[in-house]
Amino acid sequence: MAETLQFELVSPERLVFSEPVEMVVVPGAEGDFGAMPRHSLLISAVRPGVIDVYQNGSVTHRIFVAGGFAEVTAERCTVLAEEALAVGELDAGAVASRTDAARTALNAAADDRSRAVAQREVAVCEAMQLALDPKAVAH
Repeated sequence: MAETLQFELVSPERLVFSEPVEMVVVPGAEGDFGAMPRHSLLISAVRPGVIDVYQNGSVTHRIFVAGGFAEVTAERCTVLAEEALAVGELDAGAVASRTDAARTALNAAADDRSRAVAQREVAVCEAMQLALDPKAVAH
């Protein structure tokens, strides 16, 4: 049996995923990174995107995260996500509505703080759209 790494994904609401895995690919702030057994110590910010979980050489789970932090050790990868759900649970209509609301908030932003919050939400929505249709181009 192949070596495994314990992968845990936690959102503010719940423990989303906790299993031994072959590899996990995380959308890090500086680029995607793969975590495998015996990985070097790493702490990274996580950007909005999809975590791919690998078992037996193929992706078994795809989970959208809206950002957060990851910690990797030789035995474990833990992601603390701001928001997380299976890619299959994303609803195109709900994502479109959320994107419209985020862009409206961005256009109405009256100060730097509200503009930054709205820009972040637009980025999350664009990442959700890419998760639904990887061929789509974010704008």
